[in-house]
Amino acid sequence: MSGIILTQNQTFIIGPVAQLLGYIMEGIFFCLDKIGIPNTGLAIILFTVVVNLLMMPLTIKQQKFSKLSAKMNPEVQAIRDKYKNKTDNESMLRMKDETDAVYAKYGVSPTGSCLQLLIQMPILFALYRVIYSMPAYVGKIKEAFFPLVDKLIAQAGSADFIQTFKDAAMFANQFTNESFTSGNVQYVQNTFIDVLNRASTTEWHSIAEKFPSLSADVDSTVSILERYNNFLGLNIGNSPSFIVHEALESGAYLMVVAALAVPVLSALTQWINTKLMPQAETNNNSQDNPMASSMKTMNVMMPIMSAIFCYSFPAGMGIYWIAGSVVRSVQQVVINKHIDKMDLEEVIKQNLEKNKKKLEKKSATNKMLSEYATMNTKSISTKANSVSTMTQEERDEAVRKSTEYYNKNAKAGSIAAKANMVKQYNEKNNRK
Repeated sequence: MSGIILTQNQTFIIGPVAQLLGYIMEGIFFCLDKIGIPNTGLAIILFTVVVNLLMMPLTIKQQKFSKLSAKMNPEVQAIRDKYKNKTDNESMLRMKDETDAVYAKYGVSPTGSCLQLLIQMPILFALYRVIYSMPAYVGKIKEAFFPLVDKLIAQAGSADFIQTFKDAAMFANQFTNESFTSGNVQYVQNTFIDVLNRASTTEWHSIAEKFPSLSADVDSTVSILERYNNFLGLNIGNSPSFIVHEALESGAYLMVVAALAVPVLSALTQWINTKLMPQAETNNNSQDNPMASSMKTMNVMMPIMSAIFCYSFPAGMGIYWIAGSVVRSVQQVVINKHIDKMDLEEVIKQNLEKNKKKLEKKSATNKMLSEYATMNTKSISTKANSVSTMTQEERDEAVRKSTEYYNKNAKAGSIAAKANMVKQYNEKNNRK
């Protein structure tokens, strides 16, 4: 594979998901450009809303599961307490059966939220690829690089020069790729854009210093990219950590505050989101309920991890995280009101009826298999009995005829007779 598709992820699952999300992102950016506000930060916010709307059915199912689980957990804990310190097989089986009955009563599954997580995680990773490599998925942004890149490629030593950039090592293999060394125009263009898309302000200035004839093109490209990537004063293509570092060097302390606001708001909105999620009714002894203890730890760690990630990732990822938490919080408030109005008794009644039908169907299937097995057993017994009903005289006659058949044409007791018996036995059975 030549790799001429600019930085697009090619992995088995993430690649196709990123490509699909890229189409959505490009469509949103195209619409914003048509109304005169081509801004990646705004595009990410709108993109977040669209993705969450598309995932609404899964979100409702997941949050309904969480709500019912919160109501169910005290009953599950009571069963665990009942069979505490009982390790014999009978007790373990009884605990399992009683626990399964509670899950069936509330209509949930122990793995009920796994599907939602399995779907959401690839989307999150794919989104990171789209935001981190916007030129690869949004044609309008990629086009902004071409006037400069085409002229830069023509400059002697330009390839060696941009390889000195801080993030150029990420694309070292592309510079040694046969498509690059053979002069594949599209591949070379994409490689240059890959590096320039991650270039710092200082590195952009160094291009103008190294190649003075390109100063006007550098300024024009930087101006367009800043227009696209500037969101509330931040270049969302850079990470808050990078922005803080550059701002401290230049003394722009207000920019430091703006950059730190991204991970802080991400953690805060994530914390609010966890608080709005249904919480299980538990006692204060965490040792008696390890699941509840784990959930409490998770609720604390998630905001902290969110802040750490958003500080290191491009600011665009932080914007997505903040927007996503806000959207989910609004959804959660609405869903909580809906679920609070649910008649739990009616839900339980319906679930019990469904489980009853399921058990009846299972019982009918087992009964049918049992009857079939009994029929086969009776058939075998019948055949065996039919053989055993032979009289002694009939058995003696059968043995005599068999002996005469096998001793034919050979002296009784001789080796030839025995060999002939084997031969004729085979012939007899082959004719059957």
